[in-house]
Amino acid sequence: MVEKNISEVKKRISEAAKAAGRNENEVTLIAVSKTKPVEMIKEAYDTGIRDFGENKVQEIMEKYPLLPSDIRWHLIGHLQTNKVKYIIDKVCMIHSVDSLKLAEEISRQAVKHNVTVDILIEVNVAAEVSKFGVRPEEAIDLCRNISTLPGIRIRGLMTVAPFTSDPEENRPVFCALRQLFVDIDGKNIDNVCMDCLSMGMSGDYTVAIEEGATFVRVGTSIFGQRDYGVER
Repeated sequence: MVEKNISEVKKRISEAAKAAGRNENEVTLIAVSKTKPVEMIKEAYDTGIRDFGENKVQEIMEKYPLLPSDIRWHLIGHLQTNKVKYIIDKVCMIHSVDSLKLAEEISRQAVKHNVTVDILIEVNVAAEVSKFGVRPEEAIDLCRNISTLPGIRIRGLMTVAPFTSDPEENRPVFCALRQLFVDIDGKNIDNVCMDCLSMGMSGDYTVAIEEGATFVRVGTSIFGQRDYGVER
């Protein structure tokens, strides 16, 4: 099932990129494996997937030693400052940085472990009360403040768009994040390299690609519905 699903997702990514006049190689598929067992992740790995996304630090800690070392782990969920130390040398990117306080802790741990951590600034474009992320108007100042910290490299922006049955409803969200991405890039802030735009999930990733996504975070369309009853 996983192999077939990945094949279908990749096909849709290719079609969406082509429709937007983009090269499909500009888009990285992150298989969101939260709540899913190691066996299913191995199935995806065997198809060639190397980028996996997890929401919880504990799940990364559990899965990390059981899976191949060339997997690129992405922390895509809300990150508490007291848990940064556990994953600082295990993830290739943290997508969900939404405060200077969190960035400062990432910086401290990065220096301590002698690593440079790639991060994305999470922006709550749709202003949903239930979602994390900075307001769009706060993003530029946050980038400036974080840019001076050692051990951190800002690579772009991320957003979690509203859940909707019609992906077209999220096009304005993706378009707004893309414009903010361009605006920040134009500021030429030192240590800020706007080359990653993480947006789009199972229900709307093709629209996100049409609007410029370089990372799409796809879980349900690959692994099926998640079991939130799993104890973590």
